[in-house]
Amino acid sequence: MRNSRQLPVDVADDVMPFATLAIDAYGVSVLARTRESAAGTPVALGTRVLQRVFGRGDAHTRGLIERAARATGEGREALRSAIVAAFRDDPVLGPEVAAMLLRAPLTADRT
Repeated sequence: MRNSRQLPVDVADDVMPFATLAIDAYGVSVLARTRESAAGTPVALGTRVLQRVFGRGDAHTRGLIERAARATGEGREALRSAIVAAFRDDPVLGPEVAAMLLRAPLTADRT
């Protein structure tokens, strides 16, 4: 985890392990999940992060998540790019999500 004055791309890099865990667990329905998973799990954090970044999800966002759910590695770059764009569009969002990650469990692979 980096400091609280991270660049949008740095926060996106920190978010991706949690976001992809949530997508792997729930697929496209990840944005519709609320408190169904245990609050302290990396999957739950990923779900909360995706909900915070994308709200309930429009068709474009659902498409990104569908592609990310089917892809691995480089194929998830579109999702990462959308997260970076959201952080750039809303300068408050990146620091809010970074703060969420500071309280994150250490069990997600953050590499």
